[in-house]
Amino acid sequence: MKRWPYWVLAFWLMVVTCSLLFDFRPDDINLQQVLALPGHSALLGHDDLGRDIAARLAAGAGVSLLVALIVTLVTLTLGTAIGLLAGYCGGWVDRLLMQVTDVFLAFPGILLAIAFAAVLGPGLDNLLLALCMTSWVGYARLTRAQALSLRQRQHVQAAQSLGASAGRIMRKHMLPLLAAPLVVEATYSIAGLVIAEASLSFLGLGIQAPHASWGSMLRDGVRYLLVAPHYVLAVGISLMSVVLAINVLGDQLRDAWDVRRMRD
Repeated sequence: MKRWPYWVLAFWLMVVTCSLLFDFRPDDINLQQVLALPGHSALLGHDDLGRDIAARLAAGAGVSLLVALIVTLVTLTLGTAIGLLAGYCGGWVDRLLMQVTDVFLAFPGILLAIAFAAVLGPGLDNLLLALCMTSWVGYARLTRAQALSLRQRQHVQAAQSLGASAGRIMRKHMLPLLAAPLVVEATYSIAGLVIAEASLSFLGLGIQAPHASWGSMLRDGVRYLLVAPHYVLAVGISLMSVVLAINVLGDQLRDAWDVRRMRD
């Protein structure tokens, strides 16, 4: 039972891989199949332009995965570097970096992302930039809190007394001990980024037509909720399954790497 998140994520990874290897033609319009119910021609039915919903779900999954992985990689690197530098150096460096971080924390992340996306304009590149500008804060705060504790450890003080440089100490003696909490935080972040990408696309600030996105598909499907509920249900269940699986996976990783549980 505990393995179901892995099966869900493996299924969607397989869907994304198949969509890259095979042309599912998600943008083909068929006006004779407008809002058609699921059947042999389309397993999940057709949308308001007669396009295959299953094919567009596969294409949208690829977009969500691409956005989540790129933003997570960039923000994990940036936030970890900022937090590690602030926690290890302390003093005015810590105060300056944390004041900048607090400015971003003063506003909800999704609102900042909406504001940046509105200023930059719609599109994939601007969407990635907007999410990268707002998603590094959690990594920075987490890394700083851990670094403040780690710099008092004996092995770090021993490295300092032996003349090791600050960069080497942070890279060799502190960063490996931060891997577990950062991986857990990154797992939760991926789920949040999937929702953020869908939210911005729902508002028209993300992926633009005719390219598929789960957010834009939800926006289009809401108009026909009473006459074609299969459209919204297909997208909503897909989005829920991915986010829920990633969050449960994050919980399992956190429990598996919890030192207190390991001692018990």
